[in-house]
Parts: sequence; structure tokens; C-alpha cells
Amino acid sequence: MDMILGHYNYWMVIIIMMAGFYTVISRGNLVKKIVGLNIFQVSVFLLYISIGNVKDGATPIIEKGVDLYSNPLPHVLILTAIVVGVATTALGLALVVRIKEAYGTIEEDDIHNQDQSL
Repeated sequence: MDMILGHYNYWMVIIIMMAGFYTVISRGNLVKKIVGLNIFQVSVFLLYISIGNVKDGATPIIEKGVDLYSNPLPHVLILTAIVVGVATTALGLALVVRIKEAYGTIEEDDIHNQDQSL
């Protein structure tokens, strides 16, 4: 039981990840799919931040008497991933706007049916 409660953050990552994945595969609305991808992305961010956390770890500056350091690399990677995530979300939403202009809908089934009728 201590194993489960001691790693609650990883369990939360799994729950959030599956919620995002479920949203992507179960919804036909393109905007909801983008929101699901963002939820999934947030879970990956939390996973990396959880991995980078070191209990009783000091900042990575060499000092006398400090033996345990926290690794700053996962946090730096997350900052980069956030910027990339915002850019891909903006691109996805721009594509949804163009699809809405071209097909008149953002529902995946309606777009597929219109393509089949052409």
C-alpha cells in the first residue's frame, strides 16, 4: 500500500494521460481533439517534473558538504516543450479554422462524409 501512496504523482499522471487519450479517440469534434491532446501533453509535463524532483536535493551548485543534487535538465526540457505545445496548439486551431471555412463543420464524421460524396 505504501508503494501506491508513495507514488501518487505517477498515478495522477496515468489518470490525466488516459483522460486526454480518451478525449482524443472518443470525440469527433476537432477542437475537442486538440483539447484532449493538450491534456495528454500536460500529463507528460507532470511526468518529467516528477522524475526531476529529488527529495532533499540541493541546487546544482557545488558546495562543501552537499552530496545530493537535483537535475535541472527535466525542468528546462519542460519549458521548451511548453513553447512547442503552444505553437502546435495554435497551428492545430488555425487548421481547424481553415477546415471550418472549407467544409462548414468541424465534426470529423461530417467532413469524412463530404469527402466521400465528392
